Amino acid sequence: MENMRKFKSATGKTFLTISYDSTNDLIYNNWIGYASSENVKQGANSYIEVLQETSCSSAITDNSEFVGPWDSSLEWLCNYWVPAAKLSGLRFYAHVVSKGSFAEEAAKKLAECAENSFEVKLFDRLADAQDWIKIKTNVVASA
Repeated sequence: MENMRKFKSATGKTFLTISYDSTNDLIYNNWIGYASSENVKQGANSYIEVLQETSCSSAITDNSEFVGPWDSSLEWLCNYWVPAAKLSGLRFYAHVVSKGSFAEEAAKKLAECAENSFEVKLFDRLADAQDWIKIKTNVVASA
């Protein structure tokens, strides 16, 4: 997996890494710790750039190590990021969340606002998200 981008907060802690798996044609976004609203926008905009650079149509966002809420970014994500992701070719989006976390409700709301733009599914485990993406991309490839 090729590590394409790494983002650090003002305190120097990594809050996001974006990697591209060329073997499976998959973008992997790993959110770690806490990210401010500005950090979320920065990371989401960079993710759009990676989508465009790779012409990839599937992604996993892993929030299993993310501890803070990001619901303050929902309006921007729904109004700007979702349409940009769709225009950039995103078709399948797996979102890994920790049950009962601050991020879980926000992830559900993001899935609702994206449902007419690309296929979204929430998962508790990364392995399940990976399996779903493989099934979806294989179905598309064989269609």
